[in-house]
Amino acid sequence: MRALLVVDVQNDFCPGGSLATPKGHAVVPVINKLIDEFDLVVASKDWHPEDTVHFKIWPKHCVKNTKGAEFHPDLHENKFDKVFVKGTRNVDDGYSSFEATNENLAEYLKKKGVDTVYIAGLTIEYCVKTTALDAVRYGFRTIVIQDAVEGIYQHEGDVEKAFDEMKKAGVKMTTSAEVKAEKDLV
Repeated sequence: MRALLVVDVQNDFCPGGSLATPKGHAVVPVINKLIDEFDLVVASKDWHPEDTVHFKIWPKHCVKNTKGAEFHPDLHENKFDKVFVKGTRNVDDGYSSFEATNENLAEYLKKKGVDTVYIAGLTIEYCVKTTALDAVRYGFRTIVIQDAVEGIYQHEGDVEKAFDEMKKAGVKMTTSAEVKAEKDLV
């Protein structure tokens, strides 16, 4: 069974947010079109406390129960089967969706019979990459949907390095059009 994992498409990571990706909002319509292609759709959120070691590295962002921590307003979050929150304690960064603290994501997916995880969301260099690498580590066939992810572009070459690292670990790359065509063949 295939699942779509939507990583951190939150207001603070979109234009106007405190840690904005230049084109973070551009993934929203792509993800919305993909949602109906999957029987199971889960999402992750950064859900940081007001005071955390994470903010020694990054500007304050996605503080729990704030507008910045909410999903992008155009994202069809009502179609998510479950939301996993991460980075919830003062001692963790919570980059990977598999670091969720409200429930074990790997166990949840395995109980649902998922063997393949498609990943969309923000940001390529951090949360998307670490989530994809963890998905492989947990034994899932892992595919990143390239037109449904976006980077923060903090340092030149980081996006390319992240894609290379994921590919070397066994992560496959695809596009939203290929996902649709693949489902039509089934």
